[in-house]
Amino acid sequence: MANQNPIHKMIRTIAKTKAGSKLFSMMLHYFDRPVLKWTNGRYSVASLLAGLPIINLTTIGRKSGQPRTMPLIGIPDGDNLIVIGSNWGGKAHPAWTYNLLANPEATVLVNGRSQKMMAHLTQGAEREAAWDKAVDVYLGYQNYEKWADHRNIRVMVLAPVG
Repeated sequence: MANQNPIHKMIRTIAKTKAGSKLFSMMLHYFDRPVLKWTNGRYSVASLLAGLPIINLTTIGRKSGQPRTMPLIGIPDGDNLIVIGSNWGGKAHPAWTYNLLANPEATVLVNGRSQKMMAHLTQGAEREAAWDKAVDVYLGYQNYEKWADHRNIRVMVLAPVG
């Protein structure tokens, strides 16, 4: 990804390691959520420190029926956004992917603007193309894919509604 400063490169390098991904998976959401809220979705800790395009994705919990919001990397693809269910290379799919599979309607807050979107799980050539775009934005996905070799990382596309 273009325009990476030395801090962005350092944070991305750390996040690509097992120890770094473990640390960030446990801590980052505690800091990202308030920063996203305070800046109305314009900035997150990850966007500031790593230069990544962070979105706030709100899904409906498949079990609870309640809104669930998660900061994620949202890779622009025309009017669509690509989101990767890597879960930092963890053993299980992230809950937000189950929520989208059960109810594909979502709300995305990006750059301070809220938008209704519809999600679908990619497969085949569409998945490969989306995956390649995601890896172009964040190389860490390659390591996460290796660590999650026991499962196929979900790649989803969010398309604007209306």
